[in-house]
Amino acid sequence: MRYYIIAGEASGDLHGSNLMKAMFEINPETNIRFWGGDLMQKVGGTLVKHYKDLAFMGFAEVLMNIRTIFKNISFCKEDILQFKPDALILIDYPGFNMRIADFAKKNGIKVYYYISPQIWAWKENRIKKIKRDVDEMFVILPFEKDFYEQKHHFPVKFVGHPLIDAIANRTQVDEVSFKKEYGLSQKPIIALLPGSRKQEIKKMLSIMLKMAPKFENYQFVIAGAPSQNYSFYKPFLKSSNVKFLSNKTYDLLSISYAAIVTSGTATLETALFKVPEIVCYKTSWISYQIGKQLVKLKFISLVNLIMDKEVVTELIQDDFNEKKLEKELTLLLDDYKRAVLFLDYYDLEQKLGGKGASKKVAKYITA
Repeated sequence: MRYYIIAGEASGDLHGSNLMKAMFEINPETNIRFWGGDLMQKVGGTLVKHYKDLAFMGFAEVLMNIRTIFKNISFCKEDILQFKPDALILIDYPGFNMRIADFAKKNGIKVYYYISPQIWAWKENRIKKIKRDVDEMFVILPFEKDFYEQKHHFPVKFVGHPLIDAIANRTQVDEVSFKKEYGLSQKPIIALLPGSRKQEIKKMLSIMLKMAPKFENYQFVIAGAPSQNYSFYKPFLKSSNVKFLSNKTYDLLSISYAAIVTSGTATLETALFKVPEIVCYKTSWISYQIGKQLVKLKFISLVNLIMDKEVVTELIQDDFNEKKLEKELTLLLDDYKRAVLFLDYYDLEQKLGGKGASKKVAKYITA
């Protein structure tokens, strides 16, 4: 069997790699051609384009690179026709993948979609195209099944969240040895996850790092994004109890005492590592006003959305300031607050459906 997979982001590369492993376990002769990253390339198959060549974020950057984006879409369509896959597997990345789904459907190619576009947050009208172009949708958040089936009468399969597998299958680190190897002290770690884009990181770190001199009994460790070089982070490393680790986020979270996290998938990853966290987000005034009109949700963190209540504190826009962050971090270090969080984290993992998401999807696709 021949499969064409498209993952356009780092998270898609992770989930795509685990899916490919499961597919090769079922049939080692499977032929996979894909758009993805280093993790998928290590598994096997043929890499067509790396996601780093596709990462255009924000309105301005997309407009500036619109020609490149349309060239990539045209190239992808031609490549699919030449490869003649038995099925197309799309992983999130809706702006690009929904266009390819339309093309594949018109050319008689079966379309699987793994990890639904977040149409429950915004662009809900995409449901029309999903119903038209997608043969099978695999969702990873429990509330997505009700959203699709009860609200839009479109059957989907809830397979559980692949992050559970990604975290469970990783090699454990020894805390003392790890700290020594990377020049960290033996103080408890407060991890800082400021995001992945330069403007976002600058905005978030400028406030996060104000906590360092206020909590001298802890060390603050910045989790560097794979997309940014050390030279970008170097100006932020002014305090003696602030350190930096590049591309070691999971190892860092596994030994962290607490974390301050920019809203996104990292909020769920932090919770699955059972690390008490504060979720933060701040953008420009105009972007925030536009976002408020487009996104109609009670919460911004996946943890709270899945649990349908405030499990982790969210400091958004003007609430994300030095005074409020210090207050919430002090509360987060309290034993009672932490005990309550751990119980909620346990319930969260149960709601996410347990292990085996990648293997479930692989079995459905290859059946």
